Amino acid sequence: MVLKLYGIASRRSPGALVAMVLTEKNVPFEFVPIDMNSGEHKTPEYRTRNPFGQLPYIDDDGFILYESRAICRYIAMKYRDQGTALLPPADDAKAVALFEQAASVEVMTFNPPVYGAISEMFYKTFRGLTPDQAIYDEYIATLSTKLDVYDEILGKQRYLAGDEMTLADLFHLPGGFSLGCTGTDIMSQKPNVARWFNDISSRESWRALEDGVKSTA
Repeated sequence: MVLKLYGIASRRSPGALVAMVLTEKNVPFEFVPIDMNSGEHKTPEYRTRNPFGQLPYIDDDGFILYESRAICRYIAMKYRDQGTALLPPADDAKAVALFEQAASVEVMTFNPPVYGAISEMFYKTFRGLTPDQAIYDEYIATLSTKLDVYDEILGKQRYLAGDEMTLADLFHLPGGFSLGCTGTDIMSQKPNVARWFNDISSRESWRALEDGVKSTA
């Protein structure tokens, strides 16, 4: 049975990250769009699959899984022996620890200011509200300080967990890409961050999502 990915087609969505990872691992999938405008993701039927009423989730032959990072880890582990290696060897404790460290940094250090800025400038505008420029600028200033540390790390190694690309790098794509919609070019302002982000965002699996997520099965 073909794996099904439920979400929205936008490359700004976490479902796009899942689609990218499926492509990197050569796993065909059927994309099932969810109509957020009608509140489909908040219906009782939908909540039987994701009780939080959020996107995305997958159905892998009856196995239901939500949360994009968990889905990506599952795919990378299940299909470890095909496609692009996105996880360190399971028996290399140090490499696994460095991967988990980098993945934690994305969630705890990168994401808060990124999605704060996106929420303030992009989503408020989208909803017809007036963004607070001072709040947005504060988020960007905080992010800039964090990216100074990224720049230092990436000046010593190619990727965040070492010299091999992992999921920890790819996890940054939806947020980093969406920042551009707020009017900032911060991801290109620091040389090592710019080199790294251009590297991961230039992958064919990400470029294939330019017009949105589409089924590959």
